[in-house]
Amino acid sequence: MNNEKVQAGWRGKKFVTLPLAATLAMTLTIAGCSSSMNTASSGGDSKGTDAKAANNKASKDSGAPVTIDFWFPWGGDYQKAFKANVIDVFEKQHPDIKVKMTFVETTGQTQASDKLLTAIAGGNPPDVALFDRFLIGSWAAKGALTDLTAYVKGSGISKDDYYKGLWAETVYKDKIYALPWGTDNRGMFYNKTLMKEAGLDPNKPPQTIQELDQMAEKIFKKGSNNKYSQVGFIPWMNQGFLYTQAWNWGGKWEDGNHNLTPNDPQNVKALAWMAGYAKKYDVGNLTSFSDAMGQTDMNPFWTGKVGFVFDGNWILNDLAKYKLNFDWGVTPMPAAEGNKSVTWAGGWSYVVPKGSKHEKEAWEFVKFVAHKEGTLLWAKRPNAGNDITAMPAINEQLKLAEIANLKVFLDLMPTAFTRPVSPAGALLWNETMRVQDLAIHGKGDAQALLDEVKKNVDAGLAKQSN
Repeated sequence: MNNEKVQAGWRGKKFVTLPLAATLAMTLTIAGCSSSMNTASSGGDSKGTDAKAANNKASKDSGAPVTIDFWFPWGGDYQKAFKANVIDVFEKQHPDIKVKMTFVETTGQTQASDKLLTAIAGGNPPDVALFDRFLIGSWAAKGALTDLTAYVKGSGISKDDYYKGLWAETVYKDKIYALPWGTDNRGMFYNKTLMKEAGLDPNKPPQTIQELDQMAEKIFKKGSNNKYSQVGFIPWMNQGFLYTQAWNWGGKWEDGNHNLTPNDPQNVKALAWMAGYAKKYDVGNLTSFSDAMGQTDMNPFWTGKVGFVFDGNWILNDLAKYKLNFDWGVTPMPAAEGNKSVTWAGGWSYVVPKGSKHEKEAWEFVKFVAHKEGTLLWAKRPNAGNDITAMPAINEQLKLAEIANLKVFLDLMPTAFTRPVSPAGALLWNETMRVQDLAIHGKGDAQALLDEVKKNVDAGLAKQSN
């Protein structure tokens, strides 16, 4: 993750780390906007808001189509593809609604936009936004999102239409604030060629973390300059976040009573294990290797110099484009001894920001794009590749399980973990990234660091309730 690049295209939709100062700024921005969410007069251009409302009324009175503003976070060819494959069909079926697409760049460690926060606080938000699903709890707690419960109940849409964990991310305090759209999860990619060269059976990837450690050790190799020419495994590379590793160790991030549990004993073991790699293989030398890989502007795994890496199904789309000079495979991530292999899912949703001037029309759009018809239209587009939809029935209809490598990820979806739905969800994510960095650089004991995270998120929750 330390060297993951921000991709220019819309497929570059995964998490990117920023310096700690930027992370804290993002957290403070989210935490500080609650008082302004409910009062349009607290910021923004009131004249612009009034003019927009007047134009909306004039459009309805004249019988002209209502235009809704849809904010999305991806550059590249996404806009053209989504317009042609989904929006054009929606507008044809809904001649009274037009959709204006507006690209708004994301900021922070998560796929959230300061501009969106500012627009909501100023009373002049877009009507619809494509939104990182795990942030819904944080933003709903601040009053930044429209409660869609009544709309959903009146539409015939069921929670059973979506994967259980994905639906859970859209619900905060028994109210629905979004519809899921698109998902992904994590598995382990392994280099069969490096395994064979190390005397390992390339057709028997590690099944447990203990086996992974043993196999990885045999693949590490240094060049004449005493720097690594190839590595077996780096726990924090690509999607190897503390979140990922904690679940692989049998840890948990919340209990059954909505309490956050970052210092769960297994989470502590996971962080200590990550720090152990940094110490054993020298974090400076590992960083030097990662930096060299970063200069190739390629995913480190594609270089053929990494034995094992945890990454997402979206990587299959890119691997299909390259002619790699080594054999590779993909399998579920190994788990600690005595635990089953697991994964965790992220992804997107459609929300109606609080203060939308076209709430009903916005809902019609959300209902279309994030339910069966729109989901299928997008999933059937040319070059859809190895994307997984949020709807199991659509995935079955598309026969995605017949794609061998994708099946590894698809089979894990029904039991995939998702991050806690909590007012402190974004803070918890940022905190885990902070202490992960400290631990691997030898700047703190795993137990003490995660006890500190627990203290900080509990304080954040207490502040939210005041």
